[in-house]
Amino acid sequence: MKILLPFLAVIGLVAIPALGVSVGLNYVFGVIIPYVAIAIFIFGFISKVVNWAKSPVPFRITTTCGQGKSLPWIKDAKLDCPTTTAGVLGRMALEILVFRSLFRNTKANINDGPRLIYGPTKWLWLAGLVFHYSFAIIFLRHFRLFVEPIPFFVPILEYADSFFQITLPAFYMTDAALVGAATYLFIRRVFIPQVRHISLANDYFPLFLIIPVALSGILMRYIFKVNIAGVKEFITALAGFHPSINPEVGGIFYVHMFLVSVLMAYFPFSKLMHLGGIFLSPTRNLANNNRMVRHIKPWNDPSIKPHSYAGYEDEFRELMRSADIPLDKES
Repeated sequence: MKILLPFLAVIGLVAIPALGVSVGLNYVFGVIIPYVAIAIFIFGFISKVVNWAKSPVPFRITTTCGQGKSLPWIKDAKLDCPTTTAGVLGRMALEILVFRSLFRNTKANINDGPRLIYGPTKWLWLAGLVFHYSFAIIFLRHFRLFVEPIPFFVPILEYADSFFQITLPAFYMTDAALVGAATYLFIRRVFIPQVRHISLANDYFPLFLIIPVALSGILMRYIFKVNIAGVKEFITALAGFHPSINPEVGGIFYVHMFLVSVLMAYFPFSKLMHLGGIFLSPTRNLANNNRMVRHIKPWNDPSIKPHSYAGYEDEFRELMRSADIPLDKES
């Protein structure tokens, strides 16, 4: 059911705009719902980030994957266990741009013996990298539709993306890559027992939603071939806050627009918010310099004095002795 329910929900989301446009609700699905979705996305995203930023982090809880800095003759891992701001920036850049922690990830299997065997999970890293970069490139390509003049990087991305010139209009490699990577991530969740066991409905729903978003865009470009000039006129008017319905825009466009709107509204309240959370994760964005610097919580009440273990033992020595708790000092 945790797979079937999200799948049926997405099928319903595809049917809603198709039926709505057929009865003349073009303005609702083309103007009102996108504006509401954008508002939810902006306020939801900001509130999440502000809430995370306000959360106290009383300790340096940096995730370490290598030797920490200690004695001068012991080589430390400057990226896996950074002690400086430069090391933290390098670690964050590798994490955000190339998913380094996912690249280092391994899987464990118990084989005959029994023997515990560790192996690589590079296919997961590759699928994640392809998925995110394809999504980013597709998003940047869409700037052609609602920014005038067209930014300089858009033609460059389009040329590189359609380098092989397979079809007319030119086939974008990222379209197929996005669908393929999302499909692989779904199949992996279904066929790997351990991953299937821990997967929830809200893990499947974004995949089921992103795939039809991509497929509806592909259908518009290669099969139904909507009037791109009409689409740009419509999107430009929407971005300029003077919307008007263009009758030359087909129904498949409203399906695509509605699915994108649902994805935007759902984004801040889902696991997709790792887009913002990665920058505020204290396990990643703090230097592991606890051995060099004493960190004192700024919200400590000055009237509360530190209570060392020696002082604790002095206060409760007799009770500890009667309970047979080992003492550092007998008196």
